[in-house]
Amino acid sequence: MRTYAGHSTAEASNALYRNNLAKGQTGLSVAFDLPTQTGYDPDHILARGEVGRVGVPVSHLGDMRRLFQDIPLEQMNTSMTINATAMWLLALYQVVAEEQGADVTRLQGTTQNDIVKEYLSRGTHVFPPVPSLRLTTDMITYTVNNIPKWNPINICSYHLQEAGATPVQEIAYAMSTAIAVLDAVRDSGQVPAEKFGDVVARISFFVNAGVRFVEEMCKMRAFGRIWDKVTRERYGIENEKQRRFRYGVQVNSLGLTEAQPENNVQRIVLEMLAVTLSKDARARAVQLPAWNEALGLPRPWDQQWSLRIQQVLALESDLLEYEDIFAGSHVIEAKVDALVADSFAEMDRIEEMGGAMAAVESGYLKSQLVSSHAERRARIESGDEKIVGVNCYEATEPSPLTSDLDGAIMTVDPANEARVVAKLHEWRDNRDEARASEALAALKKAAAGTENLMAATVECARAGVTTGEWSWALRDVFGEFRAPTGVSSAPVAVTAEAGTPLAAVRDKVARTAEDLGSGRLRLLVGKPGLDGHSNGAEQIAVRARDAGFEVVYQGIRLTPEQIVSAALAEDVHCVGLSILSGSHAELVPDVLVRLREAGAADIPVIAGGIIPPADAADLRAAGVAAVFTPKDFGITEIIGRIVDEIRKANKLDPLEVPA
Repeated sequence: MRTYAGHSTAEASNALYRNNLAKGQTGLSVAFDLPTQTGYDPDHILARGEVGRVGVPVSHLGDMRRLFQDIPLEQMNTSMTINATAMWLLALYQVVAEEQGADVTRLQGTTQNDIVKEYLSRGTHVFPPVPSLRLTTDMITYTVNNIPKWNPINICSYHLQEAGATPVQEIAYAMSTAIAVLDAVRDSGQVPAEKFGDVVARISFFVNAGVRFVEEMCKMRAFGRIWDKVTRERYGIENEKQRRFRYGVQVNSLGLTEAQPENNVQRIVLEMLAVTLSKDARARAVQLPAWNEALGLPRPWDQQWSLRIQQVLALESDLLEYEDIFAGSHVIEAKVDALVADSFAEMDRIEEMGGAMAAVESGYLKSQLVSSHAERRARIESGDEKIVGVNCYEATEPSPLTSDLDGAIMTVDPANEARVVAKLHEWRDNRDEARASEALAALKKAAAGTENLMAATVECARAGVTTGEWSWALRDVFGEFRAPTGVSSAPVAVTAEAGTPLAAVRDKVARTAEDLGSGRLRLLVGKPGLDGHSNGAEQIAVRARDAGFEVVYQGIRLTPEQIVSAALAEDVHCVGLSILSGSHAELVPDVLVRLREAGAADIPVIAGGIIPPADAADLRAAGVAAVFTPKDFGITEIIGRIVDEIRKANKLDPLEVPA
């Protein structure tokens, strides 16, 4: 029983962990901030506004010591949501455990370490696919030989569903990733054939549980059957225990709504039941989001509520006391059989392309997800897919839970970042600089060769190297990777026949372009900072394209300076900024200031993301033309509003065309 937690500083997160453990939490699930996840130190320009916001900053060994102070790691089961820098964080964790006197062979926990879904959905990748797969391979082989109870990788289909995956895509892409990883470990020669079963036994999965109860339960049964077949037939694993499909669940955050957020509680419960009620499809660990995650950062009380939901099910109900109550259901069996067949068919398509890594590099997987997500959004907007409180039953009594919206979420002190940066500089000033330099040189030499990188990484941890320094050493050797956006190849998801809302917006776009004499309206969709959750930005870009805009979308991880440079170079009519990490308060005003300084103050700027009401008011006061949050689910309507702002900024009369 876990909650996913971490914020502000190592000290503050340590206090939160110890408090949660005292309340009955049985494991730790560490959320790292975006600079830590993407390999930047807190004083890097891209880290501005991101430090300590969506997780805890861990820049070096000292931070890791403070994070787990007075928590005996040998007795703990720790899950770390970390991918591109997973090897680095595991090295820090190992060294802290050693300093505590722990026997590292007894350490238990999981590093997420699934880089494929980062290219597709979360966006915290750093290195290109091939060297990233090497880092994963080296970690797996190291843990099998040195930390045998550790799960070195958690294949994550969770984020694929968030990015729009259907159940078949979720299964097929996750299984194709697992095959790519196992093939790489087998072919590396670092694990003898007789120990390969130990590798398979340490592979775990992290799965999404959505609100479609029967479909989600059947998905889990299909996952188990496919994994059993793949491990037995492709890898020759005879030991049934080693073939077991081991998975944990975070129930769906995609379906949590800003409108009537109290409804999220019953959604969370229903989603949890899908992965607990059926014994043959029961998760080994469950994490629940908080009811108010669509509003902002949950408070400790909100996390406690989610923990109590699990405890009531486990301790008060009888749901866990019986054999599988769905066994023998012909309805369930038919659905599982269909999912298995369709998933194997999609896995075969990916295999024909050369496997998961090739399908990432070609853009196939990303474009499929963007298309699926666009189709889902279209069903919600049309009302074909009902979401209570959003597109049906919207009337509501005032909620006491949200009567004080600014008090209903936790906020991170803006001064926190400066304190973290000051401590980082203090750490660098006080370390053995010669040892740190030698460790980094050895890491780069190892990366340029073929040896396992884990030993050199552990020495970097001991030598006081920082997260950014470790990452930049590898960037120097491996390079960086900008993943395909999937926008240009996504098919049209919403029709524009006469009389439809999109047709009306297309007319507004065309008439406004004609009034401006500009050929086509141009919209820049920008992702400033380190927030890699690009689903919303991609859907805006696709719909704007379908409405007749020329769309400039360069993907994630841009500085305000780069965004403004692109806006000027492309002579755009509007800049749209998408941020879900909480860094909007710093980064959006910076874009406004730079546009003014460049003499382009007349270009309207709009913002979208998880933006609390007080912050939205501040952004509008700073000059933002419009702010959109998750409650604004009608993308076609948003595009129409963008056209209105372009007309207003250019002093054109409003068009009386419904959007």
